[in-house]
Amino acid sequence: MLLSASGCFAAAPPAATPVYGYTVVAKYPHSTNNYTEGFLYLNGMFYEGTGMEGRSGLQVLQPQTGNILQRHDMTGPLFGEGIVDWGPNILQWTWQTHLGYVLDRFSLRQLRTFTYTGEGWGMTHDKTSIITSDGSDTLRFRNPETFAETRHIVVRDAGHDIDQLNELEYINGEIWANVWHQDRIARISPKDGHVVSWVDLTGILPASQKRDAESVLNGIAYDAEKGRIFVTGKQWPTIFEIKVVPK
Repeated sequence: MLLSASGCFAAAPPAATPVYGYTVVAKYPHSTNNYTEGFLYLNGMFYEGTGMEGRSGLQVLQPQTGNILQRHDMTGPLFGEGIVDWGPNILQWTWQTHLGYVLDRFSLRQLRTFTYTGEGWGMTHDKTSIITSDGSDTLRFRNPETFAETRHIVVRDAGHDIDQLNELEYINGEIWANVWHQDRIARISPKDGHVVSWVDLTGILPASQKRDAESVLNGIAYDAEKGRIFVTGKQWPTIFEIKVVPK
């Protein structure tokens, strides 16, 4: 509490949300043809969901070379979005067509489809739920079998709603979220949606290496076994392994 000019006690202003920086640990090749919408690391490989009509699908990439080991292409006028692993499967959904796919993780064979309301953006999971974003300030927790919403949280930082939440990753009990057209990642409490801290990635890719204004930061992957964090962006030439450090 603080003593105001009138002699009354006033509440102290809230502490600023911590902001962290980064160091680059390693770099890996990434195709500038890939309009990254979903990104994860699993069993030594990168899994990448790509967008844009006629170019959407899922690719399994060898990290050191960037070579495509497996792929599943979407057909028709579909705009691919986020991906998530669940058990032996990979789920991928689409932006505005309300259609998602369940693929066998080992063969990428399509097992079934599912539907939903609203837009599809990012996906990740904790131990019990699939967590999704739709470009708003709301993250939805879904039943992995039915995809039905079980609860949701509104993401806020210092009393302000944070919208444009995009690609997601679950890291050490936090939801990490790209914010569309921003060079920073929100680290979010899955309990109540408050932003625990930010990771500022300003300057990680020089502007000269970005194809256009939509070549934005969008892609977070986590190697839980080794504690490694990877980030990339839409049509970026590089995947970065980073370490989060104090600014």
